[in-house]
Parts: sequence; structure tokens; C-alpha cells
Amino acid sequence: MSDIKLEQTWRWFGPDDTTTLQDVKQTGATGIVSALHHLPIGEIWPVDEINTYKKRIEDTGLRWSVVESIPVHEDIKRQSGQYKTWIENYKQSIRNLGKCGIRTVCYNFMPILDWTRTDLEFEIEDGSKALRFDEVAMAVFDHFILQRPLAEKDYPGQLIREAKVYFEKLNENQKDTLTKTILAGLPGSEEGYTLEEFQEILDTYKGITADDLRSHLYDFLREIIPAAEDAGVRMAIHPDDPPFSLFGLPRVVSTEQDARSLIEVVDSPFNGLTLCTGSYGAISDNDLPGMVKRLGQRINFVHLRNVQRESGRTFYEANHLEGSVDMSAVMAALIREQATRQKQGRADLEIPMRPDHGHAMIGDLQKNSLPGYSCIGRLRGLAELRGLEMGLRAAMLNNV
Repeated sequence: MSDIKLEQTWRWFGPDDTTTLQDVKQTGATGIVSALHHLPIGEIWPVDEINTYKKRIEDTGLRWSVVESIPVHEDIKRQSGQYKTWIENYKQSIRNLGKCGIRTVCYNFMPILDWTRTDLEFEIEDGSKALRFDEVAMAVFDHFILQRPLAEKDYPGQLIREAKVYFEKLNENQKDTLTKTILAGLPGSEEGYTLEEFQEILDTYKGITADDLRSHLYDFLREIIPAAEDAGVRMAIHPDDPPFSLFGLPRVVSTEQDARSLIEVVDSPFNGLTLCTGSYGAISDNDLPGMVKRLGQRINFVHLRNVQRESGRTFYEANHLEGSVDMSAVMAALIREQATRQKQGRADLEIPMRPDHGHAMIGDLQKNSLPGYSCIGRLRGLAELRGLEMGLRAAMLNNV
């Protein structure tokens, strides 16, 4: 147990990231989690571009450990338009990554929005700033600002009444900020979306139920996992963030049962999971240490992030070792999973882990970093997680 550890990685958004590769090297991380962000969704990732990007990372003394992510085209999720072409392209991108020695791909199957928060600068007690999801603010946007048809039916009456009071206190600037914050989760959101354009995108999912989306995901897995096996690339699906329906859209990777069902559809170690403790942890029904114990053999990537659950579905992102997720129990379960893999002679012992999100703090409060991805907050998180892992390993080795 003492001679293995989680691979410490860091998400890097490319040459324009405010955290440089040299900065990452100073954090102690050895692996980079990144993607060819400049390529249009659905396009094949060429070998030459993969190798060029990989060399840039390796020239700094780091390695490209995980692709996060190859985005799944919305046509695939809806099974519409050119979805068969996009699936073939996706398979070829996986093959090309395998040729270049990239062995893990994180991806998600969330309709339209990759993640959703209502506040990107929620100030906590120590003065740092965190990401927050407020269910009342979500209802304000959905029902009173966007005015989505039938939105009221998706919220309890008391919540709508609270949202009405909240909405009536907002000035125009506050409404605009809430709108921009929520739409930040849209792919390409930096280009800006009007409310009308957002509603038009939502309308493309009319009539698609959770069962439909789940069926489309399973069909997708049956197509891509054989290609991933041939290429030696482990796929790792990321859970819904947050893990419940928004805007009437179905979400199908939110619970332990969701995760169990999708890995059973194609029973292969290459059809695996991203354990995101923040996403799964946003609802109390998900037992994170238990999920590692029961599904650990199929965990191919780990995002360690904590959330403080508040009332209802409201939560904010806490410091990595604080909040509603028992991070110590999760880490201990991951260490045991690695020990099991070692006994089984598995090659994938060093499960890649990254500190997911972090508070904006100290000098980063004045920098224009991507929300959740300032350097110092994640550096604190990585240092804490590294210490937690080392301490637990020593204690477990000595049966303390």
C-alpha cells in the first residue's frame, strides 16, 4: 500500500490559462488534465494536433494524463441530425488519442449545460469566494426572467412564492448578472447568448424524456467502448452537475444507480466513471465512500471537491476538507481500491486525481480566472488532499 499513490493532476485550459504550465509544476502536480479546446465540437482530433499539444506539456516536465474532455455533440444526446457521423468522429478521436499515448478520457452526457451555478463569487466567512447554487435564484431565472413555458410546474409552490419575492427585489443589473452566471455553463458561452437563443436550444429537447436520454447514452456507449478498448483508452463519464433536472431537461448520471446501470450496459474496464465528489455529493442520497467501495473497480478518474449542502437543493463549494462530503472516508476508500488493484495485478494503479475547483483567494481575487479555477485555491486543495492521502496511508499501513 505504501508504494502507490493517486496521480496528482491539474486542469489546464491551454495557452490562455492564467495558470501557466510552469505554475502547475510548482504545485507538485505531475499530470495535466486538458483538451483541444479550440476544435469545434464533433470534429475529429488529428494525431498531429494531439502530439503538438502533448509535446508542449511534456516540454515543461509534465505529462498529459487525462483528456477532459472530448465534448459529446448535442445531436448524439438527442439522436438527431448527423449523430451517426459525430459518433464515428468521436471513435476516431479516441483511436487517435490512443496512438498518442493518452489513456484516460473524461466526458459527460448532460444536455446543453455542462454545469450550472447561480453565483460565481459567493463570499464565505474567510473572505474568499466560492461557487454557489441557490434553488430560489434558479427558480427566479427560470420562471421570472427566462419565463420558460411550464417552468412553474417544476418547482414547489412555496419555492415559487419565495422566488417572486426575490425577483421583485432585483434591479436590472442584478438580473443581468444572474442571467450571465447561469448561461456561463453553456458551451461557447463566452460568445454570449440571448434569452431567446437559450430558449430555442431548450426547445430542441422537447419530447425527450429521461428514458430517451438514458437509451441514447447506452447506444453511445455500445458504439464507443469497443473503440476505446482497441485503443487502450479508459473512458470516465462525469456525473451531472448539479445532479438533478434543470429547465425541464432530463439528467441520467446523477445517482449511484445511474452509474451502476451505465457501467453494466457495456461490461468493460474501459467503460468507467469519473468520481466527482462535488457533483455526486450535492445530494445527500449519494454515499460517496460506499460508491467507491461498490463501484471502485470502474473508477478511472477522480475529481475531489467538497460542497456544503444547505436547505433544499442549495449548496456552495466548500474548502476541500470541509463541507458535507466526508473527504477522509472517500480518500480511505480510494486507497483501499488501489490496494485491491495491486493485488489483482492491474496496470491502472495510479488513479488520476485532481483538486476540482477552488476558492478565489489572496492575490487571485484580483485576477480574471475562470470561475472555480483560480490557482491558489486549487493549490491549497491539492496540498490538503496530498497531506490527507499521505497521513491515511501511513496510518493504514501501521494499523493505527
